[in-house]
Amino acid sequence: MITRIEHVTLLTMDSQGRVFSDGCVLFDEEKILAVGDKNLFEEKFWEADRVINGRGGILMPGMVNVHSHIPMIPFRSMGDDCPDRLRRFLFPLELEAMTKELVYAASRYAVCELLLAGVTSVLDMYYFEEQVAKACDELGIRAWLGETVIGQETCDSKAPYGGLDLCRAFIEKWKNHDRIHPIVAPHATNTNSPQMLKAAHDLSEKYGVLYTLHASEMDYEMSHFKEVYGQTPIAFLHDLGVLDERTIAAHCIHATEADLRLMAETGTKVAHCIGSNTKAGKGICPVLDMKKAGVAVGLGSDGPSSGNTLDLFTQFKMVACFQKTKYHDRSAFPAKEIVELGTIGGAQVLNAGDQIGSIEPGKKADLVLLETTSANMFPLYNPYSAIVYSAIASNVDSVWVQGRQLVREKKLLYADLHAERSHLSARMGRFQELALKYQDMI
Repeated sequence: MITRIEHVTLLTMDSQGRVFSDGCVLFDEEKILAVGDKNLFEEKFWEADRVINGRGGILMPGMVNVHSHIPMIPFRSMGDDCPDRLRRFLFPLELEAMTKELVYAASRYAVCELLLAGVTSVLDMYYFEEQVAKACDELGIRAWLGETVIGQETCDSKAPYGGLDLCRAFIEKWKNHDRIHPIVAPHATNTNSPQMLKAAHDLSEKYGVLYTLHASEMDYEMSHFKEVYGQTPIAFLHDLGVLDERTIAAHCIHATEADLRLMAETGTKVAHCIGSNTKAGKGICPVLDMKKAGVAVGLGSDGPSSGNTLDLFTQFKMVACFQKTKYHDRSAFPAKEIVELGTIGGAQVLNAGDQIGSIEPGKKADLVLLETTSANMFPLYNPYSAIVYSAIASNVDSVWVQGRQLVREKKLLYADLHAERSHLSARMGRFQELALKYQDMI
């Protein structure tokens, strides 16, 4: 079936930065067929089986969230003001309470949240990743998914580093899927031995998949590498031989100029998570310096425990405000460049810029329609500014992934949010009981 969306402000996010004030898009069940101003072509050029009137809304590429832990929905709003909560109760509670049934239910709920917020592609690293893949596949989102590899017992592996074997099996099962892309995901520089970081990278090389980990995020991480190796974590990873065009380093708050040169030289990408970074008081990532150095950067929400939301509208505004403050420059990071981070920039971080991230003929039909009739969207002079400074997730009207409409008039077409919430809540009983022992922290 051929679909036409018309009467929209069309942000293509292509290399020319084309914007059509009364734009039109034609697409089939998979790819975009035509883009432009309907008045510039004969009517026959735009023939379609279904026509959607965008009513003056903004049509943009589906947003790309390049770092998250989506099954952590049950942890949301828990211990938000607790210092060092990762080691004090997040790791212990995960080990005690997370099950594959809970991961599945939480993942379905999280995907609903992502889609309703216009996120059509997401990168996730967690445990029981097979259940995450099942949820993502069922609900139609595009996803890059990795089983966490870490040097301790986890909820799905009694043996430290058991995630590596789980990861290998996961890749074998999902490697040929058209929307679900398996990846390799060692947890962090300081939670894996050098040998296991290299083994995980070797696995990513063998299968030609992405390799992602937390890096240069924690103060104690920086101190450890300085004291033990006399290096930054990024320099250590470089000397270990795991920085390359498949590597996505999440956070990189404390990256130095020398680190950025190494990342640019190797093609290493960055997942910038401004919401979780600043909520934890960790610092402000030097994104402008990264871009000047030639490092590809995308935006991540981090998990719903770390950043409390999975949408990118929250990140857009925070990136703008914190980067302008860091560099003491109101003109720094124009809104268009921030929207790029959440669309084509994120796609490039995932090495998928030839498939998603912009609205161009031949690319996957991953599209988001924002309505502009709500109070917060008027008046609208600059669509990029409206997205970054005014828009919120509830302005998302419709969403398509690979030409299939998943959200219409702000409602999911293949899931019921209230039913998903009830399903998840019913499986959180034991989790909430076990969380009581940490009551003084949460």
